[in-house]
Amino acid sequence: MTGKPNQRLRLTLRQLEVFAATARAGSTRAAADQVARSQSAASTALAELEAALGVQLFDRVGRRLVLNENGSALWPRAASIVEQAAEIEALFSAAHAAPLRLASSFTIGEYLLPPLISQWKAAHAQGQVTLAIANTRDVLQAVADFDVDLGFIEGARTGPDFIVRRWLSDELIVVAAPGHPLAARRATLKQLAAATWIVREPGSGTREASDRWLSAELARVEVELELGSNEAVKRAVASGLGIGCLSRHAVADALHAGWLVELKTPLPPMRRSLAIVVHCTKRLGSAAQGFLRHCLAAGPPLDKG
Repeated sequence: MTGKPNQRLRLTLRQLEVFAATARAGSTRAAADQVARSQSAASTALAELEAALGVQLFDRVGRRLVLNENGSALWPRAASIVEQAAEIEALFSAAHAAPLRLASSFTIGEYLLPPLISQWKAAHAQGQVTLAIANTRDVLQAVADFDVDLGFIEGARTGPDFIVRRWLSDELIVVAAPGHPLAARRATLKQLAAATWIVREPGSGTREASDRWLSAELARVEVELELGSNEAVKRAVASGLGIGCLSRHAVADALHAGWLVELKTPLPPMRRSLAIVVHCTKRLGSAAQGFLRHCLAAGPPLDKG
């Protein structure tokens, strides 16, 4: 049997690993720590990659290396190849599964994902799961940077880099301490506009949704405190500092226990979708695919988008 000899590959997995780490970290020094190599070895690997491709992949901005147009084109493909290599290694390790990396907004990460992860772990005892909880803006950034396999967000933001699958429904409600003056009656729009509000921080999905909802209905919203978690808002509201606007999922326990009450208001219902986000160029490993199916089975998605 005759034919052309196989062309020797000029790229190596080590070069792509260093490139991906440098793209994330912004320097070969930080990348070297991530891939357990010396800075000189990392710099050499990156130089060899650029030489093999015949292009520069980074622009130097101060002390940072920033992806240029060439690097941005290579970045998703390199990240995917490195992750597939890690999955192959894990296939023959004791765990027999690649780690599952998740990032979630606070409402989903604090109240909805823990039981789903517990069920998943019961069926996949050797599987490793990491969950980073942050606001929606930071979750989307983690997905864009290939730092996680799946992102869980409030709302259904779209963008050219994301595949967004609508997942579960949610509702925002207004809550107060049982002793708050508005708790004993149906509040008017004028009373709500004059009230003191405790809200989530800018960048969170809950804050984005609550701003749209309240600003459309109230003459003004007097914000007293902006807090970085649902639990902080709940505790501040329960102490009587003001009224709050949170997900029904987030306050279900407090309403049941009686230390928060849902206010009766003339505001129209505020419903939103919770969504699962994947990078459009990312190839999901078996663990991520399985966990995605597990989550979808827990509640029918709102659509197939």
